[in-house]
Amino acid sequence: MTRVGRRGFYGEIDILVLKTLGHGEPMHGLAIIDAVRESSGEYLQIEDAALYPSLHRLHRKGLLKGEWKISEKRRRAKFYELTLAGRKELARALKEWTAHTRALGRVLEVKPEDLL
Repeated sequence: MTRVGRRGFYGEIDILVLKTLGHGEPMHGLAIIDAVRESSGEYLQIEDAALYPSLHRLHRKGLLKGEWKISEKRRRAKFYELTLAGRKELARALKEWTAHTRALGRVLEVKPEDLL
């Protein structure tokens, strides 16, 4: 398992959060951590110390909105969802990430079939 934390890139954590929330269902922080871990095949683990600053940063930028609710464990938690600006930023970031990874793949001579 690879930890995505304080030493990771802000953009890396932010795009994982945006993509996870891009499915449309409001989620609290621990649910986001679980969703990233599960969707990565248990490979990525976002650290709490990195997630919450990312959520606050994205919220300050107007990319997320948050609402306090009661979680499935009957605890008060802030549930986040994408704003319209957040959806636009997700589309932009995915386009940039795709171009970036294709360029890295060319330099590293990694073929798409090598990734399967």
